[in-house]
Amino acid sequence: MPYLLRAACLIFLLAATAFAQFYDLVVYGGTAGGVITAVAAAREGLHVALLEPGRHVGGMVSGGLGFTDYGRKEVIGGYALEFYWRLGRYYNMSRYGQDLAWLHEPHVAEGIFHDMLSEAGVTVLYEQQLHSVAKNAARITSITMENGAVYSAPVFVDSTYEGDLMAQAGVHYTWGRESASQYGESLAGVRGVTPFHQFTVDVPAFDAAHRLLPEVSPGDAGQTGSADHLVQAYNFRLCLCDSADHVPIEMPAGYQAPRYELLARLIAARQAKEGAVPALGTLMKIDRLPNGKTDINNNGAFSTDFIGGSWDYPEAAPAQRRQIWQAHQNYQQGLLYFLAHDARVPAALRDEMNRWGLCRDEFTDNGHWPYQLYIREARRMLGVYVARQADLQTALAKPDPIGMGSYNSDSHNVRRYADVLGLARNEGDMQVPVQPYQIPYRVMLPQGADAVNLLVPVAFSASHVAYSSMRMEPQYMIIGQAAGVAAAMAVRKKLAVQDIDTAALSTQLESQGAILRYEPSRQQAALQVIKKRTSSR
Repeated sequence: MPYLLRAACLIFLLAATAFAQFYDLVVYGGTAGGVITAVAAAREGLHVALLEPGRHVGGMVSGGLGFTDYGRKEVIGGYALEFYWRLGRYYNMSRYGQDLAWLHEPHVAEGIFHDMLSEAGVTVLYEQQLHSVAKNAARITSITMENGAVYSAPVFVDSTYEGDLMAQAGVHYTWGRESASQYGESLAGVRGVTPFHQFTVDVPAFDAAHRLLPEVSPGDAGQTGSADHLVQAYNFRLCLCDSADHVPIEMPAGYQAPRYELLARLIAARQAKEGAVPALGTLMKIDRLPNGKTDINNNGAFSTDFIGGSWDYPEAAPAQRRQIWQAHQNYQQGLLYFLAHDARVPAALRDEMNRWGLCRDEFTDNGHWPYQLYIREARRMLGVYVARQADLQTALAKPDPIGMGSYNSDSHNVRRYADVLGLARNEGDMQVPVQPYQIPYRVMLPQGADAVNLLVPVAFSASHVAYSSMRMEPQYMIIGQAAGVAAAMAVRKKLAVQDIDTAALSTQLESQGAILRYEPSRQQAALQVIKKRTSSR
């Protein structure tokens, strides 16, 4: 590099550093995993900033996912368990002889996250959209926001669903599905015929002019086991209620009823086969939450998942992502409006849909629509260790455990296509049981040549198959706690995050109530640690 250019770069770096806000740890992304990362580090004595691109913290946990995906509850410990214990106190679960609440309203979850952040002394800054990352060799020196703010720290954490800080820092990553041969995974790549969330009746995918119907993608399913860069479907987890005071679901901008022709055909075909009007609960998953509310999720062949709408999301720029979010809202809002009002929907089903509406006391500054799109999977780091199918099924123990997982390998459908008979089919669903498994510290470590002071507890290093189990919100919080404690160890001893003492990390986490071995009785011991720590504050 010519001398003048080197000098200019040095001057720019010094100028940026001069105006930077300094912290011991900067956490980018206010997901539940990010909140717990920040809280854990602050409880270790670090001066922590949590930077959130939006206006709310908690990600999906406060964004509509109130029906907790816990798998085996007894593997959840540490600060994640504390969150569910605090929910239990809020809902006075002791009335039922219980300590924990696994079902919650979105605004209650956000309130508890705020309490934990405030008590720990975390500085929370909103509307902080990442613009650029400055590095010196493999060390991140500062990050700059779109608003011009600059933040510097000895350690950074990317706790976004998207892995944006990781990507801008030059860390290797991937997205989509590996082939079955890449890691020797029988569940990897394009899926063959699967039994769930599939068409159980024959529904033609073409119109009278042999044009594909809306919501059906061109092309076939692809070769079973082959790799692609397609991403499982996203949706919004809607908090609805059937109270008289609900907010009606209005027609979205650009609504066109023919978009839901395939759904109309599916309902008619099911009614003909089953001899009855399909119940609303067979077209979407309706899970009851406290105070008469719901967590609505996808269910069946054509539901709240916007299949195909997520494909471009991982690599999209912020403006395009906002368009994708809006496209998902338009699809899902239009779906509910169609079910409530279209004449092709049987009257009994329309009446059932019209009982429901948005909750007046939820998401009050966003038209009562969830703040967070359910980004089930976007970028995934290619780090020091890539977790894979064997880590969920056979190679369950790890030398550097930080927590445990237990939820099924769970991928939603990836595409909808027309088969050789011209019938609509879905592809990509995966629901395969796992054994309780240890999560290794290494999954959140970039390769040393990429970054030595970055931890990635959400877009962590895993294959599509392994990520589909490890991606559950309690596990994000479990990994986040380890990220916060590990960051404190790295800061204090001025170490690369790859060089901390992982045995000491495991010991420290266990002292905080983390569960690193599968013994159901351990959760009660972990609860006692939480109660003792909370009562001593």
